[in-house]
Amino acid sequence: MEDAFFAEMGKRIQQRRKALRLSQEELAERAEMSKQTVSRAENAQRELGAGNLAKIAQALGVSTDYLLTGIYSGADVLLINQRTEKLNNRQFGYLEDFVRKYVEMCDEGIV
Repeated sequence: MEDAFFAEMGKRIQQRRKALRLSQEELAERAEMSKQTVSRAENAQRELGAGNLAKIAQALGVSTDYLLTGIYSGADVLLINQRTEKLNNRQFGYLEDFVRKYVEMCDEGIV
């Protein structure tokens, strides 16, 4: 059971890293840790301490809750809000259109 938990967390780390188009080296640099630590975490070869988990979450722009459970939390919404505050009206309009279209596609079962 515990092995499955760490394997799933490792998958989430890897998926998020790839979604951001980061190499393991780049994530390690952002998180101020070795590439081996990132690799071992992604492959469930090593348990992450709370400090390293927090560093990886911050480097990936998600909450530790998401990495641990796969469920987005209020902390993730706050991260999104912080990022969108910097958008001008035109940029925010594009984002709003994108989100609306994406939700429609989800509702239609396309995504």
